[in-house]
Amino acid sequence: MAIQQLDITSFLAQRGEAVVLDVRSPTEYVLGHIPGALSLPLFIDAERAKVGTAYKQVSPEKALQIGLEIVGPKLNAYIAEARRLAGDQPVLLYCWRGGQRSASMAWLLDLAGFKVGLLQGGYKSWRGAIDELFRQPWTFRVIGGKTGSGKTHLLHALAQAGEKTIDLEGLALHRGSSFGGIALETQPTTEHFANLLGDKLLQNTIDNYLWIEDESRMIGTVNIPAHFHHRLRQAPLLVLDVPLKDRIKRLVGEYGQAPDALLRAAFERIRKKLGGQQLKAAFDALDQDDRAAAAAIALAYYDKAYNYDLAAKNTDHIWKYDVETQYMPELALEIIQFFNTHPTHTWTINV
Repeated sequence: MAIQQLDITSFLAQRGEAVVLDVRSPTEYVLGHIPGALSLPLFIDAERAKVGTAYKQVSPEKALQIGLEIVGPKLNAYIAEARRLAGDQPVLLYCWRGGQRSASMAWLLDLAGFKVGLLQGGYKSWRGAIDELFRQPWTFRVIGGKTGSGKTHLLHALAQAGEKTIDLEGLALHRGSSFGGIALETQPTTEHFANLLGDKLLQNTIDNYLWIEDESRMIGTVNIPAHFHHRLRQAPLLVLDVPLKDRIKRLVGEYGQAPDALLRAAFERIRKKLGGQQLKAAFDALDQDDRAAAAAIALAYYDKAYNYDLAAKNTDHIWKYDVETQYMPELALEIIQFFNTHPTHTWTINV
């Protein structure tokens, strides 16, 4: 069978009908990969370093010789692993630039009877494609509000109502505050977060608006791509005004079962901003198992920070919405109606 040479557009079009295999090293894969791709490394990290050193310090010919010595004894293992990962399905391969690593694996798997597609330009072409996506004129319906307002819950309700949404915090595996990583998995790298976000954008078109939560540039340890975040910050913003008691109740529900040690560590991270007296009060509240009092102390700090950030925005594009229901499906319908009838929902923001 002939190996298909695919540009990024053709590669993405075929992705849903094949198993995507990333033949770069394990470390490269962990740093960032095309979402859905499985790892089938031609070289492990140490082997890749050995070949790279020979290429730079000796010659390309020496690097090729070393590479062949490494790969030769493992040919059957590559085929067996590809069978385990893909079964009888077609496979799409990529390496960093669409060079020798993916070409070599494509040759082998083609000989083994796989239907093989090869991404021209490799992972680098994927990164270029999503960078272009981040620069597109997306139209956002942005939901803001103080900590505990239920913004993420509202996004999920909007999605259930059939609206197009992007949950940045869900992609980042972090809720955005010092407490935001509690009970969640390890965050992706900034590079892979961008991959996940780009993949979500591929599922939409710029002709449709996207509901999205207002975010600072950094969510936990990951950064939102600059062009995407700039457009997000320039879009009209609907701020949910939720009573303090409801926000405290929500935070207690989300974090109240977390171990004391994790809550204390989160408070400790904002020690300088809270001040020693407030930090002690928060610890005392935890000692007394008064999660609501601890949440109120945290909110006093986060509310002040949110108000400061809000004051720096373009006030012509900010609307406040008084939330009277905590039933998210109902609130979602109200918010949809508000945006559909509010006269400024058609404003064009020039970035």
